[in-house]
Amino acid sequence: MAADPTEEMTDEQFFRLYGPWQPATLDEVRDWLDGWDRPWWIAGGRAIEAFTGVVREHDDVDVAFFRRDIAALHALLTPRFDLWAAGSGTLKPIGWDHGRQAEPTLPEWSGQVWLREHALAPWRIDFVATPDEAGRWAFKLDPTCTAELDEVTWVADDGVRYQRPEVALAFKAHLMRPKDRADLAAALPMLGRQERDWLRDRLRALHPEGHEWDEPVAGPAG
Repeated sequence: MAADPTEEMTDEQFFRLYGPWQPATLDEVRDWLDGWDRPWWIAGGRAIEAFTGVVREHDDVDVAFFRRDIAALHALLTPRFDLWAAGSGTLKPIGWDHGRQAEPTLPEWSGQVWLREHALAPWRIDFVATPDEAGRWAFKLDPTCTAELDEVTWVADDGVRYQRPEVALAFKAHLMRPKDRADLAAALPMLGRQERDWLRDRLRALHPEGHEWDEPVAGPAG
């Protein structure tokens, strides 16, 4: 029987092909990146939770860093961990090329870095490689939208830097999973007019045909 090109991989199929995951905790991430002199920040649902205080279950910790810093990240985490470029259904070890050591770079097709201790160990974390434009943060879904990192992140009392909620929601609008809708419901009432306008502009740029979040985002600020 011919394969169905629309059928998504099940968790069982994924683990059989790529190996199991054991998601890192935020404390582990802080320990691994302690003292690193390059910027990193928590993105996605955990960033929403840190901002709103509304707790929900999470599958993992999304850690973002600037793509330009891949060599520095590789130097920090090896040899304790092996780093792999991930994307488009492909995995490739970083720092190796056909069995020989090479400069640690990310291929153009890769926007993520997976990390594990060795081939028989579970994957621990998925780093999100973020583009920049002349040193400024660039929106991954539309790199023409740039900002200083301090404008799109904030630092909590514990010293951890988090993605701002309107930025996290702009990514989530592209996915529209149940947890993304839950994060919108938690964060939107806490956003001011400026933050809502930024999110509205991203929605309209990425979804010119309209998006179901347009109306609530354009509504009165909380």
